[in-house]
Amino acid sequence: MIQWSLESVTRMGSFSLDTVLMLWGTALLLGLGIALLYRRTGGAGGGFPVILALIPMLVSAVIMIINGNLGTSVAVLGAFGLIRFRSAPGTARDIGFLFYALCVGLAAGLGFLTLAALLFAVVAAALLLLDRAGLGRAAVRVRHLRITVPEDLNFTGAFDDLLRRFASKSELEKVRTSDLGATFQLEYRLELRRHTDEKEFLDALRCRNGNLTIVLGPAATEKNTF
Repeated sequence: MIQWSLESVTRMGSFSLDTVLMLWGTALLLGLGIALLYRRTGGAGGGFPVILALIPMLVSAVIMIINGNLGTSVAVLGAFGLIRFRSAPGTARDIGFLFYALCVGLAAGLGFLTLAALLFAVVAAALLLLDRAGLGRAAVRVRHLRITVPEDLNFTGAFDDLLRRFASKSELEKVRTSDLGATFQLEYRLELRRHTDEKEFLDALRCRNGNLTIVLGPAATEKNTF
């Protein structure tokens, strides 16, 4: 019978199968919630959210294995040190969510299920509130885009749907010929959307312009508004 109190549901050196499954199940559910929250607040996709969902359960398993054994604690600390130095550096968001998952897993592993759930809920509410307030929102990404198109392509409106998809604002600033009239160069000024993946954007443009040259870079600083 699960007792949702601030006391631990385990005793040092003693674990029943029901208790282990209860701790790991709770940690996994909270980890899934953290992973979904990571994606909801603008985190990248890929494998990181999957690992993020599993970290609380893995940490709780480590805590249960250690269970007061000093020698095992030192060995596990050394293993985590190796993982740290073999890992690529992440963003502040990634590191914060990683620490969030570790804390929840630590509380679950020690048997403080109510504390783990409370920690998850309070931090999740704070993250959603801050995200809604725009505190963690990245600055507007203003870019200069140059697309080379063949002379037989009617470029009028050819890229409008992609620009609406990946940019909140766009303006065609200049059209000029190149290569003795064999190609045209379209120059745009854009405000990329918050979650725009620039590689995905460029790949979509390449499919439209016949894989000719595309240049995407910072916009000139002297013009800050449309």
